[in-house]
Amino acid sequence: MDKLEITELAEKMKIINKNNQFNDGGKPNFVILLMDDMGWGDLGVFGEPNKETPNLDQMAAEGMLFPDFYSANPLCSPSRAALLSGRLPIRNGFYTNNMPGRNAYTPQNIVGGIPDYEILLPELLQQNGYRNKIIGKWHLGHQPHYHPLKHGFDEWFGSPNCHFGPYDDKTTPNIPIYRDAYMIGRYFEDFVIDIKTGESNLTQMYIKEATDFIEKQSKTGQPFFLYWAVDATHEPLYASSSFLGTSRRGLYGDAVRELDYGVGQILMALWTFGIAKNTFVFFSSDNGAATYAKTQGGSNGPFLCGKETTFEGGMREPSVAWWPGIVSSGQISFQTGSLMDLFSTLLDLSNISLPADRPIDGISLKDVLLNGKTIERPIFYYRGDLLMAVRVGQYKAHLWTWSNSWSEFKNGSGVDFCPGENVVEVTTHDQKNHTLQPLLFDLGADPGEKYVIKPTSPVYQKHMPSIISIVKEHLANLVPGVPQLNLCDDAVMNWAPPGCEKLGRCLPIPKSNPSKCDWPH
Repeated sequence: MDKLEITELAEKMKIINKNNQFNDGGKPNFVILLMDDMGWGDLGVFGEPNKETPNLDQMAAEGMLFPDFYSANPLCSPSRAALLSGRLPIRNGFYTNNMPGRNAYTPQNIVGGIPDYEILLPELLQQNGYRNKIIGKWHLGHQPHYHPLKHGFDEWFGSPNCHFGPYDDKTTPNIPIYRDAYMIGRYFEDFVIDIKTGESNLTQMYIKEATDFIEKQSKTGQPFFLYWAVDATHEPLYASSSFLGTSRRGLYGDAVRELDYGVGQILMALWTFGIAKNTFVFFSSDNGAATYAKTQGGSNGPFLCGKETTFEGGMREPSVAWWPGIVSSGQISFQTGSLMDLFSTLLDLSNISLPADRPIDGISLKDVLLNGKTIERPIFYYRGDLLMAVRVGQYKAHLWTWSNSWSEFKNGSGVDFCPGENVVEVTTHDQKNHTLQPLLFDLGADPGEKYVIKPTSPVYQKHMPSIISIVKEHLANLVPGVPQLNLCDDAVMNWAPPGCEKLGRCLPIPKSNPSKCDWPH
C-alpha cells in the first residue's frame, strides 16, 4: 500500500466514522487477531526498517501499543490453549513430562487435546449471548471431541492442525480444512499451497470469512467474538499472487504484507458496518519469530533467540489494542501483559464473572486500557513442565537456561534456535540448572539478555530475594493439570475426519499403537 492509498483510506475512514456510534447499552464485540510465529520486530511501529505494515502501524497510532506483552509459552499449541483458558499450560494440560523442560504441541498424531474440564473464553461468551467464530488454526486437538464447536465456537473455517505437507495420504494424510463441524477438503489437494513459489489464496479466504462475519453480525445486532488465527507466517510460508514478490524481505515479508492488508480490511469492515466504536480489537502473535528459519522467519528485534525458547525473543509479542473512542489513541503502555490476560479482560469488559473454582493466571487489563494504569504482576516463563524464568518489574531471573538439545542441533549441522547469538553458559545445548543461584538480567538496560548481573552486586541482592519468594509461592500453590501431550498414535491422524464420507474422501485407519511422543526441543 503506497502513501496515496493510505491517505485515501484515512479520508474514507473519517467519512465512515460519522456513521459510527458507541452503543453503551449493549455488550461490546471482540476481535482477536492472532498471528503465527510473527516476531516483535516484524512491525514498522517496532522499528522494522522496511516499514511494510502500514495498517498495523496505523492501528497502533489509533490505539495502545504494548512493548512488554508476552505469550504463555514459546510454542503454538500451549500458547493458544493459555490464551483461550486464561491459564498457564502447566495448569490446562498443554505440556509434556516425557522429558523435563521439553516443548510439545499438537501434530496430527497427538492423542490429547483441550480437556473438557477447561472453561474456555468462547464458552463463557456463548453462554452470555455472544456468537463466536474462529478463522484459521485451532491447534488444541484434532479429534472431533476437541474441535472448536465443542468448546464455545458457533462457526469455524480453518484447520485443526498446522498446514504442513504435502503428504502422501498413505503413510500420512493431508490435513483437513473444516467448515464448522465438517471437513470440506484438505491442504495441498483442495486448498493449494505451492511449495515452490509459496503461492496460496488462503489468507484472502480468511480475510473474506472475517469481513463477511462482521457484516452478518452487524445486521443481527448480536454481540460477537471473532478469533482470526491466521498462519501464513508459519513455514511453509505463503501469500497470494498479488502479494508475492512485493516485499524486500522475500516470501516472509510477502506474507506479513498480506496479513497487514487483512488487518486493514477487518478494521475497515468494522467502520463500514457501523460497529467500530463498539468493538475491542487486539493484535498479537502466538510466540516469537522462528529464528531457526533464518531469512524464512521473522525478526524479534533486540531480543535474544526466538520461538521454542524462554528468552525474550521466544515469548515477547508484538501487541496492539484498538477501540475507537474508548481506548485513547497514541498510547504506549509498559504494562507487563500476557495473552492469558485477554481471557480476564474480555470477560471484565462484558461484565461476565471469572470462573471461581480454579486459578486464573490472566489479569484484567480494563484499567490499563481505559485509564492508563499499570498493574504489578509477575510473568512466568514455562517450557514443558519446567518453570524456566520469571520476570518481576524490569528484572528477569532465569532458573534454567538452554536453547535446544544436541540431538536436534546435531553438533553444529542442524536446527539452531539462536542462530548467530551466543551468551556463554546461557544459550547452551545442555539444560543448565540455575535454581540455587538464578541468573538475573535487567530487561530495561539489557533487553537482549546478554549481561548477567553479578550475584555480589547491590542490584542482585536487592531484587533476587523477592523474586525467589514469588517463585516459591507460585510453585507451592501449583497443581499441574494432566499432561495432554505425552502420547502419540498414528491411528488418530486425520484419516477419516467428520465429513469425509460426504466427499467420498475417507482414508483407511491403521491399527492403534500408542507410544510416548518424542520431543527433541
